[in-house]
Amino acid sequence: MKEILNRLINQEKITKEEAKNVLVNISKGDYNTSQIASFLTVYMMRSISVDELDGFREALLDLCLHIDLSAYNTVDLCGTGGDGKDTFNISTLASVVTAGAGVKVAKHGNYGVSSNCGSSNVLEFLGVNFTNDHGKIERSIEKAGIAVLHAPLFHPAMKHVAPIRRELGVKTFFNMLGPMVNPSFPKNQMVGVFNLELARMYGYLYQNTDKNYAILHDLSGYDEISLTNNTKMITNKEEKMFNPSELGIAIIKQDDIYGGLTIKDSANIFMNILNGNGTEAQKNVVCANAGLAISVVEKISHKEGFVKAIESLESKRALNGFKKLVELSDA
Repeated sequence: MKEILNRLINQEKITKEEAKNVLVNISKGDYNTSQIASFLTVYMMRSISVDELDGFREALLDLCLHIDLSAYNTVDLCGTGGDGKDTFNISTLASVVTAGAGVKVAKHGNYGVSSNCGSSNVLEFLGVNFTNDHGKIERSIEKAGIAVLHAPLFHPAMKHVAPIRRELGVKTFFNMLGPMVNPSFPKNQMVGVFNLELARMYGYLYQNTDKNYAILHDLSGYDEISLTNNTKMITNKEEKMFNPSELGIAIIKQDDIYGGLTIKDSANIFMNILNGNGTEAQKNVVCANAGLAISVVEKISHKEGFVKAIESLESKRALNGFKKLVELSDA
């Protein structure tokens, strides 16, 4: 590690294979906490290369507990986090709404590190018990339309990194990796990232896969469609700039999608929206994201997907699916 750290501190890049080997060695406990923290910190000071990101991604996918959900043609809606915006749990709610629209969702998520409340925080607070049991996850997909894949249960090799990330409390390159390392290897993904440079990197890596994908970066700095600004989109077919007017909805203010100070605040917002008591802005931002995910899987327009998302929310199919998810996680 010493040689690698010296090279990185001198602004050198490491190869894909070297990057992969570092994470494999971390998983084996070969490095001490100071070395791991230093390694993470280097990438806060300079940009990560495509080869480095790809090496880290390969390592985590090789080391994870793989779960086969290929029979369900699932989609994952996942953001990198690290945008510093403290919104309510938009992508998690959009995942529930997408499932309510009949599209199977394999939601990969974790506790918040650089935000007040990650997807796992709010889901756990609301009664979802996490599991890596294949049978339980398949039942959840079949009966609720959604399964939650809590990252620590599927990436045990990263147990040496988790406490260091918590102590640092800021975004690291693991934020960049989260959406890329879903242990069910879904064929469909809607990925939000915290800057344009990372969006381009994701586009470069994903174009060499067989995934259906939409990669997003909102120009106000969000890792999802925020409706506060235009959003850069990179898909299998095109690169474009999305404007809320395409869905017949208005630009909103950043305050409209704030998530509150505590996990309880976030959970209250989450359930208010599912129960149909959210604001127009909250409903629209959730359904704009869910609609895009639906469009990726069903190969329809974003506007058609948005209509299906609104129907899922307003008919309470999303709410009922979420209740089923909680119920099945207790079984």
